[in-house]
Amino acid sequence: MITLKSDREIKGMQAAGDIMVGLFHALEDYIKPGQTTWDVDHFAYEYIIAHDATPGELNFEGYKYSTCVSVNDMICHGCPSKDILIKDGDLLKVDTVINYHGYLSDSCHAFVAGTASPEVKQLMDVTLKALYLGIDQAVVGNRIGDIGWAIQNYAENQMGYGVVREYIGHGIGPTMHEKPDVPHYGEAGHGTRLKAGMTITIEPMVNVGDWRSGETADDGWTVRTMDGSLSCQYEHTLVVTDDGPKILSSYDHDFDAKYLLK
Repeated sequence: MITLKSDREIKGMQAAGDIMVGLFHALEDYIKPGQTTWDVDHFAYEYIIAHDATPGELNFEGYKYSTCVSVNDMICHGCPSKDILIKDGDLLKVDTVINYHGYLSDSCHAFVAGTASPEVKQLMDVTLKALYLGIDQAVVGNRIGDIGWAIQNYAENQMGYGVVREYIGHGIGPTMHEKPDVPHYGEAGHGTRLKAGMTITIEPMVNVGDWRSGETADDGWTVRTMDGSLSCQYEHTLVVTDDGPKILSSYDHDFDAKYLLK
C-alpha cells in the first residue's frame, strides 16, 4: 500500500532530513586518510544521538551499525570495520537513516578522503547528475519508470557507466521501506503513477564498469562490483508535490533552491 503523507508528516521528515544534512557536513570535515570506517560510523552515531535522534539502520533486520560505509568498489551496505583503513583518494559512500521522533530521512552522500583522482571526480559528477535527472521526473502524473529511464539513459547510454539493478530506491515514511519501489533503470511511461504526498528515495548506484554486483561478503551485507570497478552512490529523500519534487535531505540549499519546501 502506498501512503500519502500529511503536511505534519512531511514537516517531521524534513526535520529528520535537517539532522542528516548536518551530519554529512560534519563528516565532510571529519573524514581523513588514516581513519577506519568504524571511526566514521562511531562519529555518525554520536552526532545522531546528540541531536535527539536515533540511527534508523542500527539493528534494522539484524544490521549492527548506524551507517553503511562503502569504500571504492563497494556498491552498498558496507559494514564499518576497524580493519578497513581509509587511504588517500578513497571514495566513501556514507548511507544512513535518521529517525527523529518517528519521522525518517534516508540519504547517502559520497566523500573523498584526501585528494580525488580525475576518475573518481567524474564518477561522482555523473552519479550526482543522474540523481537529479531522476528527481526532475518525480512530478505528479509521471510514472516510476520515468525516473529510472532518465537515470539509466544518462549514466549508461550517454556516459557509458553501469547502473546497478539489484538495489533500488523505495517509498519511505513511518517505516524504512514502503511502496512504491523506485528502480534506477526502466521504461518511460511504465510503473506506478506518482501522486502528491508520496515520499520516496531516489538513490542511483553507478559503476565505472559492469553494472552487476558480485556475491555478498561473508559479513552478510557488503556488496562489491563484480569486476572490481569503482562505484558511487548519492541518495535523497523527497516528496512529490503539486509544485514539483521537493528534497527533504538537501545538502546544498543554494543548489537545491527550486527543490526546497517553502
